[in-house]
This record gives sequence, structure tokens and C-alpha cells, in this order.
Amino acid sequence: MSDFKNVTVVKKANVYFDGKVTSRIIQFADGTKKTLGIMMPGDYEFGTEAAEIMEMLGGQMDVQLAEETEWKTYQEGDSFTVSANSKFKLKVPVVADYCCSYLN
Repeated sequence: MSDFKNVTVVKKANVYFDGKVTSRIIQFADGTKKTLGIMMPGDYEFGTEAAEIMEMLGGQMDVQLAEETEWKTYQEGDSFTVSANSKFKLKVPVVADYCCSYLN
């Protein structure tokens, strides 16, 4: 899906890591939400509450999920799932464009 219809966009950005990671919340009529964001090159660690599907729209990132010991590389067209109540590490070598879908 390349676009979303009949959604609400929260104008205020989520800003992390001194502005190196930003995203905007997209809310759907059924109560689900996604975020669309950009990550500048760098190393990051995030924590989750809900399970998430991260979809790579552009760029590249190396990911280490909490339950794994190895890093995996994801790029445009790839996606990965992050468990609820966990952490994951990212190494972003180039600007990464992403969509994060929150699972209930």
C-alpha cells in the first residue's frame, strides 16, 4: 500500500535522539495507528510496549532484536516484527525511511 485513505495525522512530530529520528502518527478510523518516520545515520536502541511491524520504505538498517544474538540487514521493501515489551538495536548507515505498524 503506497498511501493511506481516511486517516487522521497528528501534526506534532515524535522526536528522538536529538532530532536524528522523527516520526508522525497516522490514526485510522478503526483505532489502529502507524507512524511514518525518518532515521538519520547512527546507532539507536528502542523499547516497545505493543508489538510492531517495521516496514522499510527506503534506506537500510541493521537490526538486532532482543531475542537474537545476530544482526540482520533490512532495506527498501523488507520488514521485520518486534515483540511487545522488548528492546531492539539499530545501526543505520544511510538515511532510513520507515513505516511502523502497531499490533494489538
